[in-house]
Amino acid sequence: MSQPSLFATSYSEPLAYRMRPKNIDEFIGQEHLVGDGKILRRIIESDHIPSMIFWGPPGVGKTTLARIIASQTKSEFITFSAVTSGIKEIRKVMENAENNIMLGVKTIVFVDEIHRFNKAQQDAFLPFVEKGSIVLIGATTENPSFEVNNALLSRCRVFVLKELSSTDILVLLKRAIKDQRGFGAQKVNISDDNLKIIAEFANGDARNALTALDMLVINCNADEDGNINISKEILEEALTKKTLLYDKNGEEHYNIISALHKSMRNSDPDAAVYWLARMLEAGEDPIYIARRITRFASEDIGLADTNALNVAINVYHACNFIGMPECNVHLAEAVIYMSLAPKSNSCDVAYMLASSDAKKMLAEPVPLAIRNAPTKLMKELNYGKGYQFAHDTKEKLTNMQCLPSSLINKIYYRPGTQGKEIKLKERLEAIKKWKNEHKDSFKI
Repeated sequence: MSQPSLFATSYSEPLAYRMRPKNIDEFIGQEHLVGDGKILRRIIESDHIPSMIFWGPPGVGKTTLARIIASQTKSEFITFSAVTSGIKEIRKVMENAENNIMLGVKTIVFVDEIHRFNKAQQDAFLPFVEKGSIVLIGATTENPSFEVNNALLSRCRVFVLKELSSTDILVLLKRAIKDQRGFGAQKVNISDDNLKIIAEFANGDARNALTALDMLVINCNADEDGNINISKEILEEALTKKTLLYDKNGEEHYNIISALHKSMRNSDPDAAVYWLARMLEAGEDPIYIARRITRFASEDIGLADTNALNVAINVYHACNFIGMPECNVHLAEAVIYMSLAPKSNSCDVAYMLASSDAKKMLAEPVPLAIRNAPTKLMKELNYGKGYQFAHDTKEKLTNMQCLPSSLINKIYYRPGTQGKEIKLKERLEAIKKWKNEHKDSFKI
């Protein structure tokens, strides 16, 4: 009778599960939260754990952090699923948690994908969070401002977890090769360059990277000396070819989106369509491209052709509605339109100039005339005094001061000389001429 392999049990578990960090020192990434002296590390080390929400993309360590917190603070760790946990199950666990308090044991309740819990399920946690019967740790890939009840959210600290860098993931992959929990007991040979390919393929998701490595090692036959040699050819078979041709996180990604943007700015529709095709055929998310086109519509066209933004938004919705490959023609329509549209960056420049002043002059008072005066006290303080209602005038204009006194005569918006902005420039010049002729008409 044959004996089972010594590794049968441990290797039957996924690599990502086996390599889950046991403590905060093993945790990779999120230095802004768990680095030396950072807030989340201090909270864990001091054992003063508040209820919290971890918000971030998949595979960045939300569940792992929750387990580390439970382990290092010696708490009972309970997980909930939105699919299988009803109100009855939640209340039963809450009762047990209150009993644990009497025994001096904390209970950490971890709710993965908390955004999937309905309002009633979320409300069931609220009284126990308020009393401190439990420490609630929720994890979500969605904005908690929209997906978590306000009452519950107000009682939780929100920590934003960032997408892991390729460097972070490379550290995890190297650890998995050498660590006994990973493939340390096997002779796995893979170059750093090939590990980098896996790290980039993962797109910031540690789970994806470890799953890919797991698949490669398991499906690669050992040679006569027991070595498992993973070559680039094997990688190309296992990973999608398009990922190898176009790194969505690396330099080439930014080079090509830059080429698309600058081709449209230079009014070159042929180049723009080419760079668009390069991105789509390599597997780029069409929604990402549609978002960049939307930005371009205001940054580089703006008021010279206000329909450009309408086109961009419509194409964004079309991409959401239809998806690839059919939405490629919508994106082509958008980049050609943007390329041929008259250009103006006056809106972008105006905001940059105003932003610079706003950052330096954050305390400039609002002129009294344009302050709101809903109360008697505010009226006594001259809020709204001298306000002129433009609609009551023949020209629909007044010479009322709207900028803070320290910024009088400051100019941020300077119209361009293409498309519709020609008429806007004429209109602005007429307004300024009228105001100059009536500069003494406004008195407080």
